[in-house]
Amino acid sequence: MKHTRILAAVAATAVIGAALAGCSGSEDDTNGAGKTLRLWHYEGADSAMGKAWAEAIKVFEKETGAKVQFEEKSFEQIRSTASQVLNSDQAPDVLEYAKGNGTAGLLSSQGLLAPLDDAVKKYGWDKKLASSLQTTAKYDDKGIMGSGSWYGVPNYGEYVEVYYNKTAFEKAGVAVPTSLAEFEAAMKTFKDAGQTPLSESAVEYPLSQLWYQLALTKADRSFIDDYQLYKHPVKWDDEPLTYATQTIADWTAKGYISKDASGLKAEDAGVAFINGQAPMFYSGSWWYGRFMTEIKGFEWGTFLFPGSDFTPGSAGNMWVVPERAKNKALAEKFIDITMRPEIQAILGNGGGVPVAADVSAITDEKSKELIENFNTITKNDGIAFYPDWPTPTFYDQLNAGLQELVNGTKSPAEVRKQLGDQYASGVKDIVG
Repeated sequence: MKHTRILAAVAATAVIGAALAGCSGSEDDTNGAGKTLRLWHYEGADSAMGKAWAEAIKVFEKETGAKVQFEEKSFEQIRSTASQVLNSDQAPDVLEYAKGNGTAGLLSSQGLLAPLDDAVKKYGWDKKLASSLQTTAKYDDKGIMGSGSWYGVPNYGEYVEVYYNKTAFEKAGVAVPTSLAEFEAAMKTFKDAGQTPLSESAVEYPLSQLWYQLALTKADRSFIDDYQLYKHPVKWDDEPLTYATQTIADWTAKGYISKDASGLKAEDAGVAFINGQAPMFYSGSWWYGRFMTEIKGFEWGTFLFPGSDFTPGSAGNMWVVPERAKNKALAEKFIDITMRPEIQAILGNGGGVPVAADVSAITDEKSKELIENFNTITKNDGIAFYPDWPTPTFYDQLNAGLQELVNGTKSPAEVRKQLGDQYASGVKDIVG
């Protein structure tokens, strides 16, 4: 069965309305005098995005004469209520929403998001975003990313990399690894000295992203297209997924990953790295700003995972405009302000990953490192998205399978079979 069209009638009405309106609110008056733009997002006020968007609000109000009514919502509040709220008179004008087939794609297929094609042309957003970052902004009529109309605009990026304790590396005489063999040798050095090398979590995303990264060391772009975009059936007994699953089991057996990871959340793993309990932490750029402020006891840095041309990552979560928004043109104007170089520079200097910043405007050296790594990935077409994206249920299923792998309650072959069946079932629900 394809995505359930619980709002099929609404979707049909929305499509007709969009066609009559020229696919977006771009032609509407952006004079906001006397108007109020309702804005939702879930970034903290002290985060890079929160700081940048707070400045964007000031600029928007000054330039348009409109007022912004900002409501901070949690990610879970928005995720769990989106279908109901966006189909009501309570829909905001613009909000931050998760990208991917099971999130923004699902809402677009239900007719709940306004297409933004005209606004993209008007403001030139397609010229500011690398092609790999545009993938998650476009969805077809089934809600599958990569083609069709624009339904969102990301203004920051994200990716996964290795955070490492420079002080611990220097003390152990370990150099930054440039190959997978050197990475494994570094882990062995730390383990032989009595320390678990990798801070990990299997309850939440860190371990699943490491699993996917290991698969990417044996993969090419066609594997990613098959896995993420359903170009061809994924073969779960081929080298990428066989190698990834077996390697997680092997690294756990060798003590490179603690069996305790099966009961730990991402916060636990991140805090363990902050406290110096592990010399490496493989996770996302979203930790960067926090590490800049919270790590006090040692010097730290980052490097891209060695031995791979591809990296888990994507454009960040997106600005979307609900089909029932009352001020679509003003919403698009606000989105465009967040894409301006001066706003992007605030984001970058705060530990975020801007998509349209002038790197010379980034004054913080650590932030430059973060941004330069991201630019390296996008320049080489290395963005590979995330392992849980293919279906709405695969995040929980993948974590559960890897917990069993780390616990030793299932073999690598059994976990691959379980995950392969769950993946195939979820994809069938989407594409039929």
